[in-house]
Amino acid sequence: MEKLTISGTTLAYEDQGKGDVVVLLHGYCGSSAYWEQVMPLLTKHYRVIAPDLRGHGLSDAPLGAYTLEQMADDVVGLMKELSVDKYTLLGHSMGGYVTLSLAQRYAGSLNGFGLIHSTAYPDSEEAKEKRLQAVSVIGTEGITPFVDGLVPGLFAPANTVSHEAALDRVKEIGYRTPPQGASGAALAMRERIDRRDVLSSTTLPVLLVAGEDDALIPIERTFTTEGSNVTKAVIKGAGHMSMYEGPEQLAVVINDFLRQIDKEEE
Repeated sequence: MEKLTISGTTLAYEDQGKGDVVVLLHGYCGSSAYWEQVMPLLTKHYRVIAPDLRGHGLSDAPLGAYTLEQMADDVVGLMKELSVDKYTLLGHSMGGYVTLSLAQRYAGSLNGFGLIHSTAYPDSEEAKEKRLQAVSVIGTEGITPFVDGLVPGLFAPANTVSHEAALDRVKEIGYRTPPQGASGAALAMRERIDRRDVLSSTTLPVLLVAGEDDALIPIERTFTTEGSNVTKAVIKGAGHMSMYEGPEQLAVVINDFLRQIDKEEE
């Protein structure tokens, strides 16, 4: 992995392949490693950049609450440092929330953007309370018990046994999340605003990907908009983690979307 310091915060990132740039943002208590099975299926035709978001992986994890705007600005700063003027941005779960913040404020930098097992809705009051509970558990018990409780629910029920090695791998990635980073990011997600209007008003190509059996973010909370610029895809048999539950399926969907953007630019 490589590292760059953006406005005082060091970000780690993977940078592979050549061609038009695709940026992949991971979910909560994940890292760029979440894309380890998908990236090789994209880099045949594209340059793929996958950062560890603030508070995650090998990137800096400042103390205190984060904001999604900070996390998006980190990505914008990284792209500037890498001299990347235009890119397609795809975010998984929390990475989707970061994607929407960036798309709302820096649409001119994007060729298109997408949500993968994510939503433009804000947290419900119940979800906001769960964020505070997460911070409490992480603070009192540590990151390992928290990740052990979190990860099984990310997979479709049928996959917790059939994809046991993948489930263990996602836990292993999660254990590396600095506790203060997990807490800071939980508070960022808690405070996010409703961004359904970002999806409904954009003229950019939009990709919405949902898992058939996603218990965290059901299909209807991902598919919140219609339009000729909107591509929707359901990953069969997947929960919240199609990068591990169906990486080939997901890669086909992403590659098709990117080829569509290429055609529109010709």
